[in-house]
Parts: sequence; C-alpha cells; structure tokens
Amino acid sequence: MTTINSIAASAIPSSARGQNDHISALKFITCGSVDDGKSTLIGRLLVDSKAVLQDHLAGVQRAGETDLALLTDGLSAEREQGITIDVAYRYFATEERKFIIGDAPGHEQYTRNMVTAASSADAAVVLVDATKLDWKNPHLALLLQTRRHSLLAHLLRVHSLVFAVNKLDAVDNPELAWQHISAALARFAEQAGIAVSATVPVSALKGWNVVDAQPGWCGYDGPSLLQILELLPNTPADTGLPLAFPVQWVEKFSSSADTTQGRRVFWGRVAAGHVAAGTPVQVFPSGQIATVAQVLDHARRPMGVDAGQSAGIVLDREVDVSRGDWIVAAPTQAAPAEDDFDTPATVPAWPGRRELRTTVAWMDNEPLVAGRVYWALHGHRWVKAKVQRVVHRLDINTLAEEDASQLEPNAIGHVDLLLQEPLPAAPFGRARVLGSLILVDTASHATAGAVLVN
Repeated sequence: MTTINSIAASAIPSSARGQNDHISALKFITCGSVDDGKSTLIGRLLVDSKAVLQDHLAGVQRAGETDLALLTDGLSAEREQGITIDVAYRYFATEERKFIIGDAPGHEQYTRNMVTAASSADAAVVLVDATKLDWKNPHLALLLQTRRHSLLAHLLRVHSLVFAVNKLDAVDNPELAWQHISAALARFAEQAGIAVSATVPVSALKGWNVVDAQPGWCGYDGPSLLQILELLPNTPADTGLPLAFPVQWVEKFSSSADTTQGRRVFWGRVAAGHVAAGTPVQVFPSGQIATVAQVLDHARRPMGVDAGQSAGIVLDREVDVSRGDWIVAAPTQAAPAEDDFDTPATVPAWPGRRELRTTVAWMDNEPLVAGRVYWALHGHRWVKAKVQRVVHRLDINTLAEEDASQLEPNAIGHVDLLLQEPLPAAPFGRARVLGSLILVDTASHATAGAVLVN
C-alpha cells in the first residue's frame, strides 16, 4: 500500500515555500508504543538533515556507535531506563521548511505527556514496530498503544496523521510484512474514522525512507517520511467563526481614572474569528456591549488579527473586564418566525452553557467517578465542574462504547459535566479553544483529565 491520501503540492502556499520562515514551520510529534523507535527516528532526522553538531554527536556514543535515541532522551532518568518519559522537543530545518519535533513517551503510564504534546501539534507520526506484530498474519492485530495514540491524536484534532512502519529491515520478508501491516493500519483507520495523510515503511536505524527515499524497498515507491512532512499543511485556524477572545492579561495604567495614555488593553490570543477596529463585541459573562476601538498585534502595531494570533484589544469605553473573561462577537438579531409578532430576541454568538456532554481522556491515578468535583480551566477562566455521569467508556481494541460507572487512568470515555457557572463552550469539532477544557484536582492541583466538548 502506498500513500493513503495523496499529498498535494498545494498543501503549503507557494508564498511560504522555500522561505523557511515561521509561517511554514511544522510542529509534529512522534508517538506509538514503547521501543517502537521514536527517539531513534528523530535522531535519524536530525543527523541526516545536518542539524546535529559534531560535539553533540560525540556525547551520545555507546560502545563506539552513535546511539541516535540519546539525541532526544535528555533526562538522566530516561537515559538510565532507556525509555522516553517527558516530551523532548528538538528543532531542525531543511531548505523547504522548519520543524519542531516532540518525542512523546510510549509507555502507558506517561500517556498524559503525549496528550500535552498532541494538543499543540500540526501533525502526528505514529510509529509501528514491525517486529512486535504477527506480520505473517494478514489479519494481524495492532498494539494497544498504537491504537490509543492514534485515537488520542484524532480526538485532539491533530490535523495530519502519518503511520510509519519501522524496523522492516529486521524481518525475514519486508515486502510481505509491509503489505499486511499497512493493510491492518488502513482497516483500523477506516473503522475509527481517522483520516490518514500517508503510510510509509521506514528503517530509522539504517535511515531508509526517513530523509532519503529508498525506491522499491518493501514494494514502496512513494516519498520518504521527510518529503511527506515537508508537504503537510499547518493546522488551519478557526477564522471562519464569530469572534472569541479569552482575556489573559489586562494592561492597566498607574491610575484607573487616568485615560491620558489611552484605555486599558486586553491581551490574549484570538481563539476564533477575526478582530479589527469597529467590531461590535460583548463581554462574557457580564454581558456588557462595546465596540473595538483599536487592535494591537504582538508587536503593538495597530492592525486586524486572525484566530491563532496574539492581540491586544482596546474598547471604545471603559467596561469591567478581568483575566478569564471572554470578549466575543456581539449578539445578532434572531430571525422572526412567521407566527411570531413579538420583537425577535438577540442570539448570542457563543451562548453560555452549564451542562456539557464531553469526551474525556482521563490521566489521574484515581478513577473518574460520578459526584466528584474538579476545577475546570476553559481559556483562562476557572470554574468548578461536577461529574454528573460517566456515560460510556471507549474500548480501545474494538472502538465500541461500553457502559461504565468510572474511567480508569488513561481511559477515554463520554462524561456529562455540570459547571458551577456558564461558559461559552462549543463543540470541539467546531472550535478548538472553545471546545477544550482541563480538569484539575481540587486538592493536589494535578491535571486530571483532558476534556473535549461534544
């Protein structure tokens, strides 16, 4: 099997090609099961792209051989255990593009670290170790962690997913193994509803199909992994939506009554839509209406700002706005019904919701059960959230919804939440920022779960 979805040359705007600038930089993670070769693959990318200095290479020698995995396993505990625990980030560039790589841990115990890395990634490379599978069997079963990481990447709306079948050089019949494993990955992706950008056979140890293509190896004549990554698009921002802006910081002056320097500036990152001078807005939760007087970009230049970029907003009048509040598009008039003679009510752009049906990736050591109360972080706003009901648990092996009364560590399931106060939450599939929350334990203050609004 070759590339599942052909990657068009138009995936990157022509204006961004060859410029090697921040616009075209691709943030991607490598994930999969333990010892699938993730760290080795990244080491190969760094070495073959000439992104590693000679003195750095000299520091990762074992028995006279370069251990590519040590280029990313930076923690002393990782080097001692030979596994990746934390997410290690590395940077490199080719003539076409810049890359930011996150090496996510493969052990189930550190799935929470993988979720953290995936939440901000443009793409995920899921490594599959051919030597761990019954590759001679055309109906082989994939490893649990391969399925889990693929599902998590899908749930977190990672825009592009690539399967890299590794260690095919270590099996007796690489072509047969590639045929059976790639077919199994295709079946799983179709069953899970996961759009796969590409599937490629690689040998991270020998460098085959990693940076340079190895035509004909395993019966595969497609592009190398790096060539695929160079053409993957960045995650599109939620620009075609009404404005939503979580206030992160309020820039005040020496005296609250002093307006000689201008009004207060509300800083944050635009979550959805576009903001420019003249935009009518509403403050959530107070409901106050105002008009945007000026918008500053990250360099304090007055200009309109799109979703995904930082901005400072100045309103046309002084209103009560604090960190954690939202500045959203002003309500619009509702269309009058044919049999309604009353004045139509306004419709908020992002209505507040207290009851949420969610998908939760549970990361706490204690199980998630009904009745528990957690802190929920939405944008920059903290509210109390009570678990009303655990609806279903997702079986990672069958992808079936099972009745459950709790979610164990690293489980994924559907959960009903009741919030102490309304939030402008929206389905995650529609708006990334408005549809995501984090649950935090009220006692330990540890991150307990990643929440996606359904």
